[in-house]
Amino acid sequence: MIFENLDRIVFAGDSVTDMGSAQPVGEGLFDNVGRSYVRVIENMLAAWYPETKIRVTNSGISGNTSRDLLNRFDRDVVQLDPDWVSICIGINDVWRQFDSPAILSDQVQLDEYEENMEKMIAMIPEKVKGVFICSPYYMEPNREDMMRARMDEYVAVCKKLADKHGLIFVDFQQMYEDYCKIRHSSYIAWDRIHPNLVGATLMAKEFLSHCEFEY
Repeated sequence: MIFENLDRIVFAGDSVTDMGSAQPVGEGLFDNVGRSYVRVIENMLAAWYPETKIRVTNSGISGNTSRDLLNRFDRDVVQLDPDWVSICIGINDVWRQFDSPAILSDQVQLDEYEENMEKMIAMIPEKVKGVFICSPYYMEPNREDMMRARMDEYVAVCKKLADKHGLIFVDFQQMYEDYCKIRHSSYIAWDRIHPNLVGATLMAKEFLSHCEFEY
């Protein structure tokens, strides 16, 4: 496994990361870390690697776009002195284009999204051991669906930047597409965005597949 004893992993993102975590930063006792894939990752690390103490920090805030996350990135990520950083953002950047099409100020277009991601990556200290770029997603296997097609453009930006900077790319969109070929998205999330515990487990499993995690 790539994580070492007393490493701190900071997970930055929106509602799918947040899921009821303490604000602005959630970790430690009770449900402070929330109920998302972050909690499942923490559970799995503690269950399979009990000898390795890993500090898991949830810096997700519901409703955030990449613009919002960039504005708080120094406070909620950089200043926490992480050993590992995970960024999962972009769903609201796309979603607002479809559920609030007349409110342009709430939307983050593709060019700004890429700029925001670049700026956040540049802010991460060099001493950080690794950075995960987790794709946004829409649980719709039909790639011709308007929102799915738009989301794929944002996923492509994540892949491009991860390759450019030598970061770890976690493709949640492809993972959900593969799963939804077997089970309908309503089994995981009625709105095709916010996963239940099955979806959170799928996300945790996909994330840990990039971490040399051994079951």
